[in-house]
Amino acid sequence: MLPALSEREGAMPQRTVRKGASQPGRNTATSRGNGDQVQSLIRALGLLNRIAEAPDGASLTDLAQQVGLPTSTAHRLLTTLEQERYVRFNHEQRLWTVGVQAFVTGCTFTKTRSLVALARPHMRHLMEEGGETVNLAIVDEGQAVYLAQIECSQMMRVFARPGTRVPLHCSGVGKAILSATSDKSLSRILHQHGMPRLTVKTITAPLPLREELERVRAVGYAVDDEEHAVGLRCIAAPIFDETGDVVAAVSASGPMARIVEERIAPLGGLVLDAARAISAEMGATLR
Repeated sequence: MLPALSEREGAMPQRTVRKGASQPGRNTATSRGNGDQVQSLIRALGLLNRIAEAPDGASLTDLAQQVGLPTSTAHRLLTTLEQERYVRFNHEQRLWTVGVQAFVTGCTFTKTRSLVALARPHMRHLMEEGGETVNLAIVDEGQAVYLAQIECSQMMRVFARPGTRVPLHCSGVGKAILSATSDKSLSRILHQHGMPRLTVKTITAPLPLREELERVRAVGYAVDDEEHAVGLRCIAAPIFDETGDVVAAVSASGPMARIVEERIAPLGGLVLDAARAISAEMGATLR
């Protein structure tokens, strides 16, 4: 029979190793050591991500099951994260929660956090004026990622949880951002991520996409006309910062039955106004 777990759910006596002291395994092959380190890092980050999804905390057993690790391995990684203050252990509830260092690290993403705060009032105004759900998105690793959403009050409405990712070539926010991206960057993105077809209307070749982006630049806003999802239309415009670089896009989305052809231009004007207002808040010089 295995010994009962301690208060730390499987904690083992800690052994302090002096800097420079010999340690077991130090003479193993470098390639093997590096591979073990990378695997441990991925596992530790997986645990941290699971903890972040549990605001009230998570037990060692649940975390180990979620990431597919033995309890002893999960505990060893959690202990390391705890030493660096990325997680902490509640002895009374026997739960692991996010630590202060994770918050400190996350706070370096201040520009995006400021963007959301600055954009939200203008997003709400756009929702009230246009009557459709409004989204804010940035680019991350060749995809558009939604940061915030203001839902409309319509019975039928579009919902995209913050953190949702969509392709650039077939989404309104993606095409709006690409319209302000250099041709070199555009080519690199298309080469790395391709142009997969999601609906019969998805643009799947570089030349037609470039022609579409020219139209976006001419009118100031992009239109996703059932290119990402059947039955949905999205109108988006790029947001710029004080350096003139595109940093995000704001959009209004809804069903085709409501965003009919005649509404595209008026709603596009409202979206463009919102994008310009947010850009001004970011310090952009408006032409």
